[in-house]
Amino acid sequence: MAEISDSMPVEAEEVSEQEAPMPSDKVADLVELIVCGLVDDESSVSLDVTDGEEGSLIEVSCAEGDAGKVIGRRGRTIKAIRTIARACGQRVGADVEVEVIG
Repeated sequence: MAEISDSMPVEAEEVSEQEAPMPSDKVADLVELIVCGLVDDESSVSLDVTDGEEGSLIEVSCAEGDAGKVIGRRGRTIKAIRTIARACGQRVGADVEVEVIG
């Protein structure tokens, strides 16, 4: 008869100890993907995600020359990014706001 081992595999223990990603992190990844596709200097793009009781705030910072591309004419581009972020946030169960810091 085969003997059953009392020890758990190391991989299973490590997975349970790791912190689960926040739903807003998925939305932030999507926003970063969209913004990096719009700007000339992708290395200057950074996102700061702040999770609070009322929801999450994603602050997008980029080069000053690229801020206009992210905002768009009359704010149409950032409005579209916010709409996509809110829709994605609803799917993962998070209220999300997006702000641009030039």
